[in-house]
Amino acid sequence: MINLRVPIDQLPLAEPLVVRLCNSATNATSENDAVLIDRSSDRLEYDLNGFSLVLHSQGGEDYDGDVLLALPGQTSAHRLIRASSQHNTFLVTEQCDQLCVMCSQPPKKQHTDLFSQFAEAALLSPKGVVIGISGGEPLLHKSRLFDMLRVVSRARPDVTFHILTNGQHFEPSDIQAMLEIGTGRILWGVPLYSADPATHDEIVGKSGAFRQLEKGLSVLMAAGASVELRTVVMRQNISGLADLADFVFTRLSFIHVWALMQMERIGYGRMNWQKSFYDSSTDFAPIASAIDLNVARGIRVSLYNFPLCSVPSAYRSYAPSTISDWKRKYLDFCSQCDRRAACGGFFEWYSHNEGFSALGPI
Repeated sequence: MINLRVPIDQLPLAEPLVVRLCNSATNATSENDAVLIDRSSDRLEYDLNGFSLVLHSQGGEDYDGDVLLALPGQTSAHRLIRASSQHNTFLVTEQCDQLCVMCSQPPKKQHTDLFSQFAEAALLSPKGVVIGISGGEPLLHKSRLFDMLRVVSRARPDVTFHILTNGQHFEPSDIQAMLEIGTGRILWGVPLYSADPATHDEIVGKSGAFRQLEKGLSVLMAAGASVELRTVVMRQNISGLADLADFVFTRLSFIHVWALMQMERIGYGRMNWQKSFYDSSTDFAPIASAIDLNVARGIRVSLYNFPLCSVPSAYRSYAPSTISDWKRKYLDFCSQCDRRAACGGFFEWYSHNEGFSALGPI
C-alpha cells in the first residue's frame, strides 16, 4: 500500500501551502515549485523561494513532480498529485447526506474548505492528467466545486475530472455552469443500486433518494454530460439486477458506461460485510445476465473491483484494472497467475477468510 502522506519537518505556516517538488531547477516554473538541494539517506531538503522544506522519504521514493499540501501545525503533508500515477483523487469533503450500507468513507459532520488549494494543485499537475474528485458528497459544496472547476478548465484545458457524486443535488440551473466548464471535461460517477425505489433508498439510507436521483440524472442528460452509472453488487440488490438492466436501457441509455462493482471491505462496508457481500466467484449468473442484456442493446458495461479469477473467462474482458494503485494488493497465489499484470487485484483491506470462496491462479 502506498502512503499518501509524507513526513515533513513542521513549517511555520499560517495558511495551507501547496508545493510542487522538483529534482532540478530547470523544471521549476512556478513560485510553488520547491527544488531539491540536498539528499542525505531518507532526508530530502528542498529550497522553496529561499526557505527550507524537509521531507523524510519512505523507501527511497522519487517525488519529482509530485504536488503536496502542507497544513499549519502538521508534521506530514498530503500527496495530492503523484506525477507517476494515474490514480490521483482530491477528497474535497467528508460530509454526506446519505448513509450507504457499503460506504468506504463514512461521513463526518465537519468540513474544511480547501477548494482553492485543490485548484492550485490541479494547475500544477502533469500534462493530460485525470483528477478524481470524491467525498463525502462534493455537491454539498456545489458553488465552490464549480468555481474550482472553472478556474482549472480555463487555465489547463488538458486536465480532466472524474467526479463521484450521489446525484442528489443537480438542478436545471446548473446546466449553464456545466456547459461553461465543458461537458467533455468531466465524467460524473453516479450510483444507482436498484430499479426499485424502496431498495435503492434502503441501501443509501435516505428516504426519497431514488426519486431525487432521477431528477439529477435528467439534468445530467439535458446537459449532455458524460455519466458513469455505478452499481455496487450486494445481496440486497442481486435479485433485481436484471430489472435494473432493463431500467438502464429504457430510461438511461445516454450513459457513457454502466459499472457493476464489487464491495470494498472498509468503513461501513466492513461493518456490513457479512450481510451485504455477494460472492460472485461462486454464482456469477445474475451478473452475466445483466451484462448480456445490455451489451446486446448497445450499453457499455464494465466490472470494477473484480479480481479476474472471480469472473468466468467469457466475461474477463469486461473487468479492467480499476483499484487505485495506492490501495491495491495481491494474494499469495497471485504470484502463480499468468494474468496478474492485467488484473486489478484486491483492496488492501480485503480479507480472504471472509471474501471470495472460489479463487485461484489463471
